[in-house]
Amino acid sequence: MAASKEQKQYSAEQIMKLFSEKKSDFWVEEGRKRSLALFHEAAQRVPAYKDFLKKNHVDPKKVKTWDDFQQQVPIMSKKNYLRQYPLEKLCWDGSLNKPLVFTATSGSTGEPFYFCRQQQLDWQSSIIHEIFLQNSSYGAKKSTLVIVGFGMGVWIGGLITYKAFEIAAQRGKYPVSIITTGINKKEIFRALKMLAPKYEQTIIVGYPPFIKDLVDEAGDHNIDFKKLHTRFLFAAEPFTEKFRDYLAKHAGIKNVYTDTLSVYGSADIGTMAYETTISILIKRLALKNKSLFKDLFSLANKVPTLTQYNPLDIDFEEDGGEVFLTGDSAIPLARYAIGDHGGILSFNEVKTKLKKHGINLEKEARGVGIKKIYELPFVYIYERNDSATTIYGLLIYPEIIREALLNESPSKFLTGKFIMETKFDKKQDQFLEINLEMRKDKKTSTALKRNAEKKIFDALREKSSEFKELSNFLGKRARPKLLFWPAEHPAYFKPGVKQKWVKK
Repeated sequence: MAASKEQKQYSAEQIMKLFSEKKSDFWVEEGRKRSLALFHEAAQRVPAYKDFLKKNHVDPKKVKTWDDFQQQVPIMSKKNYLRQYPLEKLCWDGSLNKPLVFTATSGSTGEPFYFCRQQQLDWQSSIIHEIFLQNSSYGAKKSTLVIVGFGMGVWIGGLITYKAFEIAAQRGKYPVSIITTGINKKEIFRALKMLAPKYEQTIIVGYPPFIKDLVDEAGDHNIDFKKLHTRFLFAAEPFTEKFRDYLAKHAGIKNVYTDTLSVYGSADIGTMAYETTISILIKRLALKNKSLFKDLFSLANKVPTLTQYNPLDIDFEEDGGEVFLTGDSAIPLARYAIGDHGGILSFNEVKTKLKKHGINLEKEARGVGIKKIYELPFVYIYERNDSATTIYGLLIYPEIIREALLNESPSKFLTGKFIMETKFDKKQDQFLEINLEMRKDKKTSTALKRNAEKKIFDALREKSSEFKELSNFLGKRARPKLLFWPAEHPAYFKPGVKQKWVKK
């Protein structure tokens, strides 16, 4: 890991104090300074990056300002940089001869890539996990059981979450116990039954659709989440506020602002950004105000994940709707295209937009019991285009289907998980096929099929004006074809793996 002489290093306590005290301009400037410093350090000490800059005709000595950085430093990606050099050449000083932990990308957009990291990334992640512990509506020092329901294999989610909570608990002397069940419902329900009642609160960590499974199936195991004082920590994919409210209602979440949190992370560089109480509030305010939503988020037809990030560790840029990051790890990344789409906003920009729409952020925060407002910058992320399917050239995003299936009538029979695919009939006409997972011990019926189709079709027409126009033209041919599968069927819903929403 690099530590530039120009960069002041802070303790966790100092960083959390800075979060509370420093204003928006400080964080913008700090992110830019650290990005420039990291760039120059990497240009000297990372063999692959030195060669990459040379091939792109960049002289690091001429990159002196933030404008220089944005105009002269080339965008790097897995394709044009990481896969072009031996792994050791991508690391500091061209060496793997140091303590490292390897994790891999999922391979959903290509061949898996192995990323290595040192303890610093776990430590950085522990800060937001400690803040989550502190923000509990049940009290920061209450005995806590953390159930890590992410995969515990070569993927980063389970390992970094376990380490982050462990480091935070030891540093802050929080009475936290951790069990790493992985994506194993049987073990999770056993822990909820045998261990959780012995603690004053329980934090369940996992992918959003997996946590919904746990909530929906809890009654079958005689588990009452309300009695366990449950809190949720998510990662890996966006979800709607309707989804958050669904879980809050059925699991008895006391306060959605303090007791739920989604992490924006990656194998590439760990925990990149995260929901805060104020980011959740701003997103919910925007969903109630269409003009504010359009003002904040340029692609108003999709609901993004809105997070804040710590520029002491990582910085973001946006160009043409694509997000780039600069951050330090065993493999330093400068202007790296992680493959996500969205935008960047400073805290001052967000506050100004809210004010323009007659919203006083401090007053709104007080109204829902938010006590601390961090003026960290925001990054918002939409579902990737490669996570959508198409029908007659229109992109169909899983988010619309997911929300439709939260309606009470289909949710009694369906888990909410599905896989979409564009197919062709005998006449070679396109149609949308949706494979849906039934809840355990539930059976299909004509009424269910009609109801589910209507909810999905109506949602597509309501949320997408293009689909509405297309369906007016195509008539019945625009209606999706629904196939219903038993719970955990290996063809589409194999347990123990991250749910894929689109089949390519």
